[in-house]
Amino acid sequence: MPPSLPATMTEIHISSPGKADVLIPRQAPTPQPRPGEVLIQVRAAGVNRPDVLQREGSYPIPPGANPIPGLEVAGTVASVGDGVTGLSVGDEVCALTNGGGYAEYCVVPAGQVLPIPAGVSMLQAAAIPETFFTVWANLFQLGHARRGEVALIHGGTSGIGTTALMLCQEFGIRAFATAGGREKCEAIRELGGEPINYRQESFVEVVLAKTEGRGADVILDIMGAAYFADNLTTLARDGRLLLIGFLGGGTAEHVNLHAIMAKRAVITGSAMRPRSSQEKAAIAASLREQVWPALAQGRCLPMIHATYPLTRAADAHREMESSQHIGKIVLAV
Repeated sequence: MPPSLPATMTEIHISSPGKADVLIPRQAPTPQPRPGEVLIQVRAAGVNRPDVLQREGSYPIPPGANPIPGLEVAGTVASVGDGVTGLSVGDEVCALTNGGGYAEYCVVPAGQVLPIPAGVSMLQAAAIPETFFTVWANLFQLGHARRGEVALIHGGTSGIGTTALMLCQEFGIRAFATAGGREKCEAIRELGGEPINYRQESFVEVVLAKTEGRGADVILDIMGAAYFADNLTTLARDGRLLLIGFLGGGTAEHVNLHAIMAKRAVITGSAMRPRSSQEKAAIAASLREQVWPALAQGRCLPMIHATYPLTRAADAHREMESSQHIGKIVLAV
């Protein structure tokens, strides 16, 4: 342990699967980086829906992953393991973690660490990795979304949704987005999207009407089974449906295979956490090339809805579960 680092640190432990009050601060040994890893002194950590699912016991962590919640952090490099190049102690960075972000120090594979773009705060930087990696890997890499196309984003005011809308705006993609309520729809409009209040109107009817019956080229869906049939109806020919969540159920029944064939639809999806460090590093490199310049120029910056101290992680989870937030929730360390 380098002399400048404390022997112990505060981390947020899940005492047992359950409600938010199972998130308990405790003291633990400060981790040390292994070869190819970086130790980050965490200044801020993003809160994401998978953290809530893990806390509830419904999102098993991959083998070898850190059981402490927290999938994204921002801070300074405190130590580097053998073989790490391009990163030095004191560098200001953000990172997609393999767990462990709800802590004062976090070890991360070096390939998942990115420099904080110029002008971006620690709080903003902590809100970037999880959603930007997820949206980029799905909407742009798997979904091949490109300039001039039409996208439909479900959950338009979530961290994923706001990120997707900003990136669609940046890359010339027309974006519709669903949300419930006037305030959330106005936020979507401010991000350059075309809001659909799912409580008052059918996203199928709105998208088809406003695209002269053509539909959406690509759909980013967090709902799963509940929206599956309507998503198929909304897809344009050669459209791509990208599944990244199952808030509306994980088993779709009575699927119309004829519609899939008739539209030459591609249905796929992915989760970020089970990906290998090599896969995550490749996404990081693509983001640094394609998206980091926009962030450095003040575009596509994450929307921060609320900030809580690390030791109030339970309150941050309650905020997320209320579904009233627009953008990201962040823990300050």
